[in-house]
Amino acid sequence: MTSIAGDTEVATVMAELITRRSVFHSEADLQHAFARTLHSLRPSVEVRLEVRQSGGEHLDLLCFGPHGRTAIEFKYFTARWDGTDPTSSEQFQLRAHAADDVARRNFIFDVARLEGFCATDPTLTNGLAIMLTNHEALWTPPSRSRPTRDQDYRIHEGRNLTGTLRWGVEGNYYTANERHLTGTYQLAWNDYTNLEGRNGQFRWLGIDIRAAR
Repeated sequence: MTSIAGDTEVATVMAELITRRSVFHSEADLQHAFARTLHSLRPSVEVRLEVRQSGGEHLDLLCFGPHGRTAIEFKYFTARWDGTDPTSSEQFQLRAHAADDVARRNFIFDVARLEGFCATDPTLTNGLAIMLTNHEALWTPPSRSRPTRDQDYRIHEGRNLTGTLRWGVEGNYYTANERHLTGTYQLAWNDYTNLEGRNGQFRWLGIDIRAAR
């Protein structure tokens, strides 16, 4: 199980969030709603958005309390969906983010960044990378075995993510996108909501990052 600030499980926060919001306008909207929900469940856990780190980088959300500190990065990647949130009766017009390979890359960039934060900041208990999406291709294993530039960056159900990840195909790698993960992560997706209309199914993925000490 993945703990936030040594106090509550991420699955507990997501289960409560589902009762309040079925869908979000943007990644920032998701970050804010998640932070509010966590703090309402555990008032002893403080939440801070966009916290500057050493080197000038910013962390999406820092959670801290008497039992620990957790650094969280979010990704919210959407396919086109128009509809109404049945929980809030709010209207939504989600735009399509076309480049799913870039979504995979950026999510794994977050995992690598969090590994770095946890390795260099001894006050952190753990890191947490969260992806929420209605883009089915992200959680579905590829149907064809032909090489693609993002094959090392696949994040589908059951994928084992570890080691050096290279962007490109044999003989044509883009080294600026290469990342090395010190941890090993078995990926398991979770259902979030299933709304009416095309692309109405939303699922989330959470990766718990610990420092290799």
